[in-house]
Amino acid sequence: MELGRPGAAATAFRQRWPAWMLLWVSTLSCSFSLPASLPPSLVPRVRSSYTLGKTFLGLDKCNACIGTSICKKFFKEEIRLDNSLVSHLGLPSQDLLSYAANYSDDSKTWRPVEISRLVSKYQSEISDKRICASASGPKTCSIERILRKTGRFQKWLQAKRLTPDLVQGLPSPFLHCPSQRLLDRVVRRYAEVVDAGSIFMDHFTDRDKLRLLYTLAVNAHPIILQIFPGAEGWPMPKYLGSCGRFLVSTSTRPLQEFYDAPPEQAADIAYQLLGVLESLRSNDLNYFFYFTHVDAGMFGIFDNGHLFIRDASALGIIDKQEASQAADRTGENEDIFSCLVSGCQVQMSSCDTVPEKQNLVLVCQQLLPQLLRGKFPSPVQQEIDSALSLCSKDASTNLEVFGATSLLKNILRSLRTCDPRFAYRYPDCKYNDRF
Repeated sequence: MELGRPGAAATAFRQRWPAWMLLWVSTLSCSFSLPASLPPSLVPRVRSSYTLGKTFLGLDKCNACIGTSICKKFFKEEIRLDNSLVSHLGLPSQDLLSYAANYSDDSKTWRPVEISRLVSKYQSEISDKRICASASGPKTCSIERILRKTGRFQKWLQAKRLTPDLVQGLPSPFLHCPSQRLLDRVVRRYAEVVDAGSIFMDHFTDRDKLRLLYTLAVNAHPIILQIFPGAEGWPMPKYLGSCGRFLVSTSTRPLQEFYDAPPEQAADIAYQLLGVLESLRSNDLNYFFYFTHVDAGMFGIFDNGHLFIRDASALGIIDKQEASQAADRTGENEDIFSCLVSGCQVQMSSCDTVPEKQNLVLVCQQLLPQLLRGKFPSPVQQEIDSALSLCSKDASTNLEVFGATSLLKNILRSLRTCDPRFAYRYPDCKYNDRF
C-alpha cells in the first residue's frame, strides 16, 4: 500500500535523517514506531523497503552467492533478527559472522535460528576486489560477468556430471581429497535447485552451477549441512535455506558458553564430543571426516542438550570406500576461484598422511581441558588428567590415543546424570543404560 507521495518536505526530511530510509531494509524484521507527529507525506514508501535489504543480504552479488531458497521468508518477515543485535537506529551490525534470529512458518509460532555469512563482510569485500582485479577491471565491476568468463566455469557449463577435475585447485578442506562418490552426493542433495536427486547436472541452470561453484570455492559449510543432514543421524544442524550470501540453520549455543558448566553437564558434553568424533572416523558410509583445526566455536549445543558441529568449514573428507583424488595445488589448476578467500596460500597435507587420531588429538589439546579440568573429586580428576595428557600428545600413536579416549569416555559415562536438563536423552535414560 502506498502511503503518500513525498514532496519537497519529504526530500528535506530524508536529507537530514537518512537512517529512516535504511530502517526497514537492514533489520528485515524489527518493528519501528513512527513519531505521531510525522505527516503521512513524510512516511517512506513501503514498497521500496527491501532495496538496501538485498544489499545487506548480498542478493545484489548473485549469482556469486549461496542461493535464494529462503529469501521469501525474509521478505515476508517470517525470519526476524534478534532485537539485541539491532542498534537504536534499527540497523544490525555489519561486522558479525552470524546473527541470532527467529523463524516462523505461520507468523504465530517462532523458533530460534542462526543466520550466517560464509566469510566476514571484510573478507567478502576483499574477495570481490580480487575478482575485479583478475580481469584488470576497476575496483567495482560485474562480479558475475567476470566469473562466468573464467575457464573453470566454462568447463562447468559443458559438464553433465561434477567430477574431481572440476574442483581441482579449490581451497576448501572438503575438496582436498574428492572422490566421485562424494561429488555425486553433492549434486544429488544440493538443496538450492529444484528436482534434486540425480547425480547428473542436467537440471542445473547456468545460474545454479555458478552458485554451487562459488559456495564450494568460498566455504563448503552449507554444502556439508545439505549432504550430511542431522535428520539422518549426522551431527549437523539443519540447513533451512539461503538468501544471497547468508545461510539459515537451526540455532545452537557455542561450546565456549559451557566452559563453566557444572561437572555433570561438562561430563555429558565431553562424552558427546568424543562420540561425535568417533562417528566421524567410523560410519556406515565409510567416509573419514577430519578437522584441519578446531576451536570452541565449531561445536554447539541445542536447547535439549544435544551437541552438534556448528561450523563445518574446517572439515575435510576422505572416502575410504572409493579412492580419493588428492587435490593438485600446482599453478596449473589455480585460478580466481582458488584465491577468493585464501589468497592462494593454502597448504594442505597429503590425503594419505592424515592420521585417524587427528580429530581426537586436536580436541584433547584445545577443548576438553577447558571443559574438564578442576571440576571433579581428586581420584577421578587425576584419571581424567592422565587420559587427556596421553591423547593430546602429537607423538602418541593411533592406538595410544584411541585407548586414552576410550578410557576417558568410560569415566565420563559414569559421571553423567539422568535428568530433564538433558532432554535429548531423557526420560529414555531412566529405562535404558544406552542413554
